[in-house]
Amino acid sequence: MKSLPKIILASKSPRRQELLRLMDVDFRIVLKDVDESYPAHLSPQEIAVYIAEKKAKAFDESINDEIVLTADTIVSIDGHILGKPESKEHAKQMLAMLSGKVHQVITGVCILYKHQYNLFHDVSEVFFRKLTADEISFYVEKYEPLDKAGAYGIQEWIGLTGIDRINGSYTNVVGLPTEKLYQQLIRLV
Repeated sequence: MKSLPKIILASKSPRRQELLRLMDVDFRIVLKDVDESYPAHLSPQEIAVYIAEKKAKAFDESINDEIVLTADTIVSIDGHILGKPESKEHAKQMLAMLSGKVHQVITGVCILYKHQYNLFHDVSEVFFRKLTADEISFYVEKYEPLDKAGAYGIQEWIGLTGIDRINGSYTNVVGLPTEKLYQQLIRLV
C-alpha cells in the first residue's frame, strides 16, 4: 500500500483499532466528546453518515496534514434504530428483538483530510436464528454487549453460534467496512 499521511482514529472501539492493525495501517487514537444526536427525519444510512461526519467536524480546526477517520455503526430492524444498550436488561431486549429475524448493520465513515470530508457507508444484512432466553442471558452476562450497537459482536460467541448468514461485508458488521475504507484511502495519495 502507498504511504499514507498520519492517521488519527477518533474511536475507542477495540474492534476498529484491530481492523486497522490488520490492514497494516499506522494510526494514533484521539478522542473528543461529540453529541451523537441526529435529526429524526434521517434514514438509517443517513444517521450513520451524519454522526460520522459530526465526529470528524470536531477535529477540522485542529489538524493540518493528518487524516482523521471517524465511524458510526448502527443496527436497524423493522424501522427501529438500535444503538448501544443502556443496561444488561436493555441488551437482552435488543437481542430478543433480533432473534429469528434479519436486520441491517450500517456503518457510516468519514475521512477528513485537508478540510475535505469523504463520506460513505456500507450496509450488511445479518440473519439471526431463533435464540433462546438462556442463550441471550448467557451472552449478556458473559460478554460485554453494552459497548456494541445492537448489543452484540459478530466476532463473539453469539455471532459464532447465533448468526445463520450475512449478506455483505463481515468487517462492516464488526464496525468498519475495511474493503471500502481501503479504496477510499488509496485515492487520497
